[in-house]
Amino acid sequence: MAGYWGGYYGGWAPYVSKAERQEQAGKKIAALQKKGKTLSPVRIEGRAIARTFWGKAWCDNLEAYSDFSNRLPRGRTYVRSGSVIDLQIGKGEIGAMVSGSSLYTVKVVIRPLERTRWKTLIEACSGQIDSLVELLQGRFARGVMEIITSKERGLFPSPKQILMDCSCPDGAIMCKHVAAVLYGVGTRLDEKPEMFFYLRNVDHAELIGAAGAATAVTRATKTGKVLKPTDLSALFGIELDADAPGRLPSGGLAKKGTRSRAAKNAKTKPAGAKIRRGRRS
Repeated sequence: MAGYWGGYYGGWAPYVSKAERQEQAGKKIAALQKKGKTLSPVRIEGRAIARTFWGKAWCDNLEAYSDFSNRLPRGRTYVRSGSVIDLQIGKGEIGAMVSGSSLYTVKVVIRPLERTRWKTLIEACSGQIDSLVELLQGRFARGVMEIITSKERGLFPSPKQILMDCSCPDGAIMCKHVAAVLYGVGTRLDEKPEMFFYLRNVDHAELIGAAGAATAVTRATKTGKVLKPTDLSALFGIELDADAPGRLPSGGLAKKGTRSRAAKNAKTKPAGAKIRRGRRS
């Protein structure tokens, strides 16, 4: 006689159609909501699990690893049928509930992106990403896309950086319920791509923060314009101690809210008096 496993003889549950799964999931959602539980189910229209750059890139990364290949097809079936009835993304972790033969809880922990790798990515993308809108919409040049999605050096986690746990009796590291949840993350990134960076415990604004000012300076230089101290002040959000128009002073940058020595002298000296550093005129 075949062994009893998971509530069924032979280790295999009977086939359940997509419509039946959707009906089961709907009933469980209604029952939990009646108890006051706030849920965030994964809903997919059509066949495509993800439609935007970040959602597709997340799913493509999952499918790039042979470690996951056996369980991913069942996971796709589950997520398409609406079986992921709750999915919450936090800082470095994912919590979810999946409707199967029972209601299962899933927890996935993703290790933070290494700071050295993050700094390398920032340097590699410096000056190539113009805005947060461009970043979140995934409108990159091919070079930036290759850097970000690189299997070994990019932003996406490898199997060894993903810790998975499910309350189901399946002893596999990745069961179909976990696979469904991971695909559900791809769908969620279609809606809120910034959640990917939150999940990896990095600040997406850093990818363009330093590069934005550098890009502005580079563009001004290419057009042949000389940036005046007032231009630089507006660019960097600080006041400059200027000795001559268009030139940085020997004293460097003055903190915002302070006046330069030249400005103070100019205010106290009578009209027509010359101002020189180090001595009175």
